[in-house]
Amino acid sequence: MRRLWLLFAQVVTVLLAAYFVVATLKPQWLGRGVAMPGTTGTVSIVEAPSVAPGTSAPGSLSGAVRKAAPAVVSINTSTTARAPRNNDPWFRFFFGDQAEQQQSGLGSGVIMSPEGYVLTNNHVVEGADAIEVVLQDARRTTAKVIGTDPESDLAVLKINLDKLPVMSLGNSDALQVGDQVLAIGNPFGVGQTVTSGIVSALGRNQLGINTFENFIQTDAAINPGNSGGALTDIGGNLMGINTAIYSRSGGSMGIGFAIPVSTAKQVLESIVKDGQVVRGWIGVEPNELTPELAQTFGISRAQGVIVTGVLNTGPAASAGIRPGDVITQVQGQPVRTVSELLTRIAALTPGQAAPFEVQRRGEQVELQVVPAQRPRPQRMPQR
Repeated sequence: MRRLWLLFAQVVTVLLAAYFVVATLKPQWLGRGVAMPGTTGTVSIVEAPSVAPGTSAPGSLSGAVRKAAPAVVSINTSTTARAPRNNDPWFRFFFGDQAEQQQSGLGSGVIMSPEGYVLTNNHVVEGADAIEVVLQDARRTTAKVIGTDPESDLAVLKINLDKLPVMSLGNSDALQVGDQVLAIGNPFGVGQTVTSGIVSALGRNQLGINTFENFIQTDAAINPGNSGGALTDIGGNLMGINTAIYSRSGGSMGIGFAIPVSTAKQVLESIVKDGQVVRGWIGVEPNELTPELAQTFGISRAQGVIVTGVLNTGPAASAGIRPGDVITQVQGQPVRTVSELLTRIAALTPGQAAPFEVQRRGEQVELQVVPAQRPRPQRMPQR
């Protein structure tokens, strides 16, 4: 019995030693270390089903980006900064000739037509000596300024390239607060970037940015370099031109503003056709109708814009509008704010009479006003 026990112990010892050697040197003989489907080494994992190349994931906005992004360009500008007193002989005697310095600028733009018209912000190209446009496909070309409109902060450029991608225009008047939108541009010069958000508000005005303000507000991230870029819907259609941000740090804080495409289209067509934007003007000084002003002028109606000044030789004076009148309608459209009144008057055709409804000391009066062409501003409004 003892001999059998010793024999058993020796056999077990030999088998254990052989197992240890095989497990150390040739683990694959024992089925170890072989990666099985759905595993990495000895850790089990779960993999998602494979998706065919080019197929968008559910909820993805990649289709809108593929449609709109090629028509969004980067704009590089350069300006020669000259010493303001370089021609003064005494200045040159004490300080010598000051070398000219090159200053560069950055922005974005949108290709609006196959003919090469590019829409951007006026402040992106204002004062630039040279303008370069860079397409998404890396093509580069110089651009010519066709015209600018400082009062809406828009400018139209022209480039000469073949096979240009063109942006599809949407209907900004149909936008609603809460709609998803995409902002496409070249922030900080890092390259074309897409951010998403929603429409936070509509009809924003009295921001002191432009003379004519009717902004789309969005929380899609907009940063320096995005100016002039596209705000699109989730179908990739242009809804606005990104223009400004509210920021305490210079970066995005979730409050960005875009000019509606309805306004941008009107400016584009007017500049291409006439070289400038033709707007109506009647020569009045309007103010918001406050309860104090209403009481002072004996006005009972709370809606409208009060006229506090009238240019003696202007169209309004010729039509009979007086200080103290409250303009309530222009061409049948209601007027509630100064910004709304300016927009209504600007849309009038110079030389063509338009009906104005005013309230004068409790009486409703309808006057026919023949607007003149709005004079061009002498400088860009303070930003």
